[in-house]
Amino acid sequence: AFCRGRIVRVPKGPLIRVVGTEVAIPCSVSDYDGPSEQNFDWEFSRDTDFVRIVSTWDSTFTSEEYQKRVGRGDIKLRRSSNDAVELVIRNIQPADQGRYKCSTPSTDATVQGNYDAEVQVKVISDGLSVSGSKARSSTSLRLSEGDSFKLRCSATTTSPEHTHLHVTWQIKSGSSWQDILSLTHEGKFQPGPGYEERYRSGDIRLDTGANDTYRLSVSQASSADGGAYRCLVSEWVRGADGSWQKIQEKSVEIAAVSIQRTGECSWWAVNVSVTERDSLDLTCNITTDRSGIFQAEVMWYFSASPDDTLSDAQLLLSMDHDSVVSDSTLISLSHVDRNSYRLLVRDVDVEDSGYYFCEAAIWVPLHNGSWHKVVERTSAPVNVVVTALEPDYDVFLNASKTPKFSDDPTELNCRITNVQDTEANIRFTVSWYYRQHLPGDDVMAEELLASMDADWTLLPGDRGRERIQNGEIIFSKKSADTFSLRIQWTSESDRGDYFCVISAWSRHRNNSWVKSKDVTSASVHIFWATQDYTLTVEAVKLKPFFVAGHTFEMTCKVSSKNIKTPRYSVLITAEKPLTDQSNPNGTTRIISLNQDSVVRLEDWTDQTRVDGVVLEKVQENEFRYRMYQTQISDAGLYRCVVTAWSPGGGGMWREAVNGLSNPIQIDFQTSGPVFNVSVHSDSPTIYQGEVADLLCIITTEGMPLEPDDMSFDVSWFAVRSFALDREPVLLASLDRRGIVTQSRRNGSSDVSLERISPLEFRLRVHGCEDHDFGNHYCLVTPWVRSATGVWQREPDIKAKPIFLSVKMDVLNAFKYPLLIGIGLATVIGLLSCLIGYCTSRWCCKKEVQETRRERRRLMSMEMD
Repeated sequence: AFCRGRIVRVPKGPLIRVVGTEVAIPCSVSDYDGPSEQNFDWEFSRDTDFVRIVSTWDSTFTSEEYQKRVGRGDIKLRRSSNDAVELVIRNIQPADQGRYKCSTPSTDATVQGNYDAEVQVKVISDGLSVSGSKARSSTSLRLSEGDSFKLRCSATTTSPEHTHLHVTWQIKSGSSWQDILSLTHEGKFQPGPGYEERYRSGDIRLDTGANDTYRLSVSQASSADGGAYRCLVSEWVRGADGSWQKIQEKSVEIAAVSIQRTGECSWWAVNVSVTERDSLDLTCNITTDRSGIFQAEVMWYFSASPDDTLSDAQLLLSMDHDSVVSDSTLISLSHVDRNSYRLLVRDVDVEDSGYYFCEAAIWVPLHNGSWHKVVERTSAPVNVVVTALEPDYDVFLNASKTPKFSDDPTELNCRITNVQDTEANIRFTVSWYYRQHLPGDDVMAEELLASMDADWTLLPGDRGRERIQNGEIIFSKKSADTFSLRIQWTSESDRGDYFCVISAWSRHRNNSWVKSKDVTSASVHIFWATQDYTLTVEAVKLKPFFVAGHTFEMTCKVSSKNIKTPRYSVLITAEKPLTDQSNPNGTTRIISLNQDSVVRLEDWTDQTRVDGVVLEKVQENEFRYRMYQTQISDAGLYRCVVTAWSPGGGGMWREAVNGLSNPIQIDFQTSGPVFNVSVHSDSPTIYQGEVADLLCIITTEGMPLEPDDMSFDVSWFAVRSFALDREPVLLASLDRRGIVTQSRRNGSSDVSLERISPLEFRLRVHGCEDHDFGNHYCLVTPWVRSATGVWQREPDIKAKPIFLSVKMDVLNAFKYPLLIGIGLATVIGLLSCLIGYCTSRWCCKKEVQETRRERRRLMSMEMD
């Protein structure tokens, strides 16, 4: 089962072939080594010796007696893949009967498997004969649709082998032959593609008769049955492996059949136009050349598109060949004369517009009294257009209430006038539109405010949907002919043109409503003159000069024009210098007070000074801002941003205009000390497990300070890379109150941070590991106590980083493993010697009995 070797395969013989036919003998090789494309040699033997025929790799391989046939191409090799070829012999003769051997040159590393295989080929005489009926090769038949016809074919074989015949009837209507019905070599009937249903119904049969005849019977012939018919016969033999092999094939053309059409369906008209509520009258005419007794079956169809198939169309009415008409209330079918059938549709509707066509079938009686359908035709569709009855009316739009000022109500009435020719099945709905008024020639597309469907259900548009839901815009139907639009509080955005569209809806037979007409009113322009809002804000600094630690105070005075009973909301902003790292964008929102006098801290995040800022309303148009215990970091430009609000509809406030005050600057002129920070380490390169000491040293320049007047917040950071291209990681921090905070660590090393002098802070990394390497630096925030006793925060200072390297102590790392290994090897060696000694001493000891000899210088001869 685990062996593998080259295997050369040919078909299992003998291969039986017919003289004069083309023979292809396949040969393949598998489980080989070497290149993927293999070469093949073919040899032939009648008795014992093999003669070389052809090779895929040696052009001189062919023997002299086969050179002419190989040169003409009568014998050739056809490669089907890299590991398979076919030996092709054209016009095989009895002399080619014998053994054929396929060989493959070795490309394997070792010789295993088989490298050639033989197959026996037996050549028999051609005993197959195929002929048509009455010894004629072909005949012509002219038939009518619905007729039946039969064709006969004779096939015999005198082959010495046990062969089977495969008979197939084919039709050629175009350029290719198509199978109709076959009697296979295994005795099974097999219909061709498209003939399965006719074979199951018995319209197409294949019968066998005397003298080896095969008869094709076709009932109810149609136009598709016209064409040339032939009988195709192939001879099959069962091979040694049990499979069937086709050894030859012959055919003969039997007849040329032409089918004439026997009936047509036509219209009197192509396009028909009918007014709604009238009747539709259509006639289907049937023409046929049959003179005997026949009955017609008529079916009427309706489709919305001329391209719809018969299965997609709707069946309206039908009459079978016994003149039985299907039941319908509004549609009737009558037989006008022998070949005309009339369709009458009463009280047509718009939905009846579409394409109408009829399908007719002709039935003839059989000898047993039953009826047989001989032909079926479908007419071309006729286009029927039903014109709707449109009501006649006018639409008038007027404004019963127009606004003179903002927030005044607006009311529009859309009225239907001059209504004529309307029925009880007509109802009206309205749609309201708004168009913004633009100066010049600019055109603004209209926007839908709301519309009504056929059931008078209001459908809000995208514009003003929220206002409609809140009740600010009201739509109503005051009477049967009047619709109203009311805006409770009109704003500047509501100014523009308004118009309405009245839609007429008609009720159909299925009680559905369909829109039949739209009439648009003239537009009404809603506009009132307004003056632009003006808002002025002035900021005043109450104290002209102050120092750090004092209270900063400023007021904002507001004045406005053309705003009705305004209220103001105030926002205090600060524009810090770009050196402020807490807000690199420059502008900070500090505190705000809305129009309802509710105070809110915006971006003020200093938890130690939560109550350090105050914004209050002094008067209706004056606001005061205070900042207690100012810091150096508070320097910048301060402004008041004021928004004026006016009362809107429904008790809501709407924004009118915004204003910005002049800037008030806070600038501290100090001559205090200047701080510098540096990082130092005596040994920046350490081994694993050791302690790393890093010093953060602070130096001062300028005015000297007492140690009690200085305090520092110190934070240590590390960047885990050789270059400063990663985010810094916080190691530990020490605030000015002496509280140490450590970050969470993943390794086993630990850090400690302590103050060793007023201006020196030491960071220790205990039990250093590999991941403790990197650039380390400290960030210092100085705090200085002013003369008034207030602590002032100075800007943060960042030290230049120092790189800490962590190395591995190779001797200490390998000392204990080497000692343990030497000790274990010694113990195992001694234990092995002890086991060997004990085994040889007690377990494997063998007593040897031998003759005792005297100890002499010369030993006896038998000792040799």
